[in-house]
Amino acid sequence: MTFAEPNVPIHSPDLPGATRFTDAAAAVARLEELYAGATGFLAEKFSQAVTDGRPAARYRAYYPEIRITTTSFAKADSRLSFGHVAEPGTYATTVTRPDLFRSYLTQQIDLLMRNHGVPVVIGPSATPMPVHFAVAGADVAVPQEGALDFLLRDVFDVPDLSTTNDDIVNGRAATHPDGSGPLAPFTAQRVDYSLARLSHYTATGAEHFQNHVLFTNYQFYVEEFEGFARAALADPDSGYTAFVGPGNVEITAADGEMPAPAKLPQMPTYHLKRPDGQGVTLVNIGVGPSNAKTATDHIAVLRPHAWLMVGHCAGLRNSQRLGDFVLAHAYLREDHVLDDDLPVWVPIPALAEIQIALQEAVAEVTRLEGYELKRIMRTGTVATIDNRNWELRDQSGPVHRLSQSRAIALDMESATIAANGFRFRVPYGTLLCVSDKPLHGELKLPGMASEFYKTQVARHLEIGIRAMERMRDMPLERIHSRKLRSFEETAFL
Repeated sequence: MTFAEPNVPIHSPDLPGATRFTDAAAAVARLEELYAGATGFLAEKFSQAVTDGRPAARYRAYYPEIRITTTSFAKADSRLSFGHVAEPGTYATTVTRPDLFRSYLTQQIDLLMRNHGVPVVIGPSATPMPVHFAVAGADVAVPQEGALDFLLRDVFDVPDLSTTNDDIVNGRAATHPDGSGPLAPFTAQRVDYSLARLSHYTATGAEHFQNHVLFTNYQFYVEEFEGFARAALADPDSGYTAFVGPGNVEITAADGEMPAPAKLPQMPTYHLKRPDGQGVTLVNIGVGPSNAKTATDHIAVLRPHAWLMVGHCAGLRNSQRLGDFVLAHAYLREDHVLDDDLPVWVPIPALAEIQIALQEAVAEVTRLEGYELKRIMRTGTVATIDNRNWELRDQSGPVHRLSQSRAIALDMESATIAANGFRFRVPYGTLLCVSDKPLHGELKLPGMASEFYKTQVARHLEIGIRAMERMRDMPLERIHSRKLRSFEETAFL
């Protein structure tokens, strides 16, 4: 919580107050006006303070908010998993970057008003906007503590952990301090925090992320993705218009130059873009559940339509070959990074729409169907662990658990990505490629890859992209399944 010094005047921008709207586009336009006014005010005052020294006043601006009040128990369309509130009351959410989320906000507000027949109220919230986030888009750097001749928090608001958390998605925040219920899964500060982290970890701006996200744990997929992207840009009928890599380097032609950055970020990310945001983003998260959690923690605030894991795994059955595919329909979670947020007793269900899209994509790319598809793909439980060298321990315990769970593959990321998808209400799925069989003497060593394996790996990424393209053509309400929603849900997706 932020405290103001006594007798120090607080200056805020002069912005419009709370106003009712019955048109979603107009409501979002007001959100953009309020946000621009607040950030512009803070950026100007911060620049003055850096140049002129500590001011005699305190400067504060507030996030804009969306608020709605319903008084009826009237039932909304029960087929929808979002777009309505469960019971009468007042619901609110703070908003950041309405320019970035324009389509999402317009869609969600429109659904809410149509389902309940009441206007939304747009105005400044009671949540101060941290100066760090306000100046992020103004090319103004906030100095470290001690670099200025005054304490930053004495003049401006700074990030507040009480509003920067996952209490809403974790089901621990029934109401806001003013008694209103949460309208969206994330507060504005939580979104701003993740937008800043995404830029740091991926070296690409949030505006480039597409609605369909692929995660991988192997650099080869990045190379394949770039090749696919260049071929798509060469095809005027593909619908793809640009390809973006780390450093926000963007090409719009197949032969465009994309120099590698001098220093790769922790999670190099690439975006094959469409004008409507319905393209594909690939994130090389590297190895391990910690990276998988970090990436999904932050990408979740962008409200993607689906994310999939397409990486390497250890095959656990003797009948599998290197290069075989594994379609996960269940997960054995021994990654531990989500234990405090989502206990291991919570089941992570397979989502039918994702499973079908993946299986059909495998059939399309490999030209195998029905029973013949079983020659190269197996469906079953994927185990995710946090110990890369689990084979070096006494195998009796782990192998027994793997056998009891009917696991057919093991990796270090898939269950984490699926579990965080479940937690954040983002549709998820997993299609892996067997790269070694440690229980059967086929360790991941140089020279062991067969021609079949090399061919399958090259196909693997294309299958992931084709699956996303199939889901892109589905209605949004089909992808965002009701099975991802809990008893008391936010109206916004």
